[in-house]
Amino acid sequence: MKFSHLDESGAARMVDVSAKEVTARTATARGFVRLSDECVTALRDGSVPKGDAISVARIAGIMGAKKTPDLVPMCHPIALHGVKVDLSIVDGGVEITATTKTADRTGIEMEALTSVTVAALALIDMVKAVDPGAVITDVRVVEKTGGKTGNWTRPGEDT
Repeated sequence: MKFSHLDESGAARMVDVSAKEVTARTATARGFVRLSDECVTALRDGSVPKGDAISVARIAGIMGAKKTPDLVPMCHPIALHGVKVDLSIVDGGVEITATTKTADRTGIEMEALTSVTVAALALIDMVKAVDPGAVITDVRVVEKTGGKTGNWTRPGEDT
């Protein structure tokens, strides 16, 4: 088996994508932050002691997408043309969805995943005084479009 991120000697390398075509690409990722009933109530009524946790998490998710190549070693820096982060307070916690867009030579999935994860971390930071037991779960890509492999949707996901 040949690994794309290892050279002939087995050393890590960044894949050369310069010969690939520029195409429009999108990725959508989702995750969930499991929270106590008390914390969900505080989010719904705006009584989280640190302030507007949802807005802070949304901004953190956007910033996280922009910083992805600084955090993931073999991730290419790409032109990020759009990031949308949605957070929905539901019974049991907060659902997070991030959609990232580019027109570049390589995928955008890592930016969507990083966006969701950083938004979740920021949310936990904002609510940890209310719920120190908060848990990030189910971070996954649910859909991607464009590129050599075309469109893909995770089976069983609503997009």
